[in-house]
Amino acid sequence: MSKFAQDIILKPVVTEESMLGTAMKKYTFVVAKDANKIEIAKAVEELFGVEVASVNTMNVKGHLRRYGRFEGYKPSWKKAVVTLTEGSKTIEFFDGMF
Repeated sequence: MSKFAQDIILKPVVTEESMLGTAMKKYTFVVAKDANKIEIAKAVEELFGVEVASVNTMNVKGHLRRYGRFEGYKPSWKKAVVTLTEGSKTIEFFDGMF
């Protein structure tokens, strides 16, 4: 069964460090934990109409959080840094943020 692009790319990561990468055409997304680099690249190309040069992925471990005397972990997630080609256009969603 093939996956839809909306099921692979879940949401953008908007932090200071990820916004600095947009100048070098590097965009950061939260992706599905079972998605591989090829699926992520195809999903970004389909959703935003850009050309992807490379994809770097990493699994982020959930952090320990305390609520009074109770403690637990936030859920783990997968992050993907997508680098676009030189001739590709930028992703419009990130243009208004910086």
